[in-house]
Amino acid sequence: MVFSNLIFVGVFLPLVFVLYYICKNTSYRNVILVLTSLVFYAWGEPSLVIMLAVSITLNYIYGLLIDKFYAGPGAKAAFTAALITNFGFLGVFKYAGFVVDNLNALLPFEIPEPNISLPLGISFYTFQILSYIIDLYKGRVKVQKSLIKFAGYVSMFPQLVAGPIVRYADIAEELDSRTVTADDFADGSKRFVAGLCKKLLLANNAGSAASMLLDNMNMATGTAWLGILMYTFQIYFDFSSYSDMAIGLGRMFGFHFIENFRYPYISRSITEFWRRWHISLSTFFRDYVYIPLGGNRYRAVRNLFIVWFLTGMWHGASWNFILWGLFYGVFLFIEKSSFKQFLMKIPRPFCYIYTMFFVMVGWALFYYTDTAQLINWFKCAFGKSGAGYDLVTVTTLCSNAWLIAVCIIGSTPLPAWLCRKICSVKGIGIWLEPLMLIAAFVICYSVMVGSTYNPFLYFRF
Repeated sequence: MVFSNLIFVGVFLPLVFVLYYICKNTSYRNVILVLTSLVFYAWGEPSLVIMLAVSITLNYIYGLLIDKFYAGPGAKAAFTAALITNFGFLGVFKYAGFVVDNLNALLPFEIPEPNISLPLGISFYTFQILSYIIDLYKGRVKVQKSLIKFAGYVSMFPQLVAGPIVRYADIAEELDSRTVTADDFADGSKRFVAGLCKKLLLANNAGSAASMLLDNMNMATGTAWLGILMYTFQIYFDFSSYSDMAIGLGRMFGFHFIENFRYPYISRSITEFWRRWHISLSTFFRDYVYIPLGGNRYRAVRNLFIVWFLTGMWHGASWNFILWGLFYGVFLFIEKSSFKQFLMKIPRPFCYIYTMFFVMVGWALFYYTDTAQLINWFKCAFGKSGAGYDLVTVTTLCSNAWLIAVCIIGSTPLPAWLCRKICSVKGIGIWLEPLMLIAAFVICYSVMVGSTYNPFLYFRF
């Protein structure tokens, strides 16, 4: 089930709100969240909800054992078992096929490929579990003795399948006690509807154009770049919209999730881009991998490339994702060395052009899982076809000029600033804001009724 379909918006979510707000007791509300989250997850993956339940139960037990034998051999054994279990699940379900494919390419005999379905959101909820287990072992958080509360933390449907990656320490107190004020619900509703608009009106339209352009093997140079531009908009508005909706839903249930995007396409460097893009993932790798390895103090270059190799692997079991991760590792290394200081001295427009050029090249690495198609895009993008543009380039550009303009503006803080200004006007803001919200929701609802193209890119992670 995705947030941007009629069943979720028209049936599931209203029913959850009714059940949730009938209960005033936080313990009962936690039970409602767990049960409805399992229904949400089972809607698309009925059999794999068992694996989610097993993962929750095992890690709950590991947490109790780490607490019981804290700082002793028993805690270390439980911690080690938890790491093996979680990385084992992730390895088997996500990477087994990739490993077998590569072994078959090297060995003189063939290993049968495992036919294993990838559980929705396994990378997200595994990292959430690991943050709890690691922080508990390090003494940064207290053990969660309630299975329901722990299950609520891991399986909470707003952020279960596509993040943001929520650390236990950030919502531990809210699992025990929380209230939802009228302002909380109003702010959450605005954030959810804003995300819904970004997804349905921008991401889906950009994605449709991107697929049409990028899946063509005979592209003009202009077509190759226009296609990757549309994909650049699709992946940002698709993923950031899910984060917006997750944060908004969390707020309506009394939880405060961290921001996951801060306008990454206005960055002046690759380093700044990764401080603004998928913040919950980049900070996870910083705090749980980069710093423990030694950070900037000890073998910084090695640590940097380990982190970006793992970042690529986290996104998918394919060589293009590993190449994408190492691509960013190289640029971050260059910027850390000296280039970033140079960037800060040159005019801002050149910084934006530099950043977005290489971000778009990076998205080409991300888009094509087939090596032949990836090489073909690079050849077309840098002049192999001989044609700068063709009829496809011109017609697609003309028909999507409005979308490109809106996406460019929507990638900046300008729309949010403008809405705040309009809604703060004395005398009209108090009624204009709810009217705008209702109008936006009605538009989204009408789009959902007639839409057939509605993918969520990050569900595969």
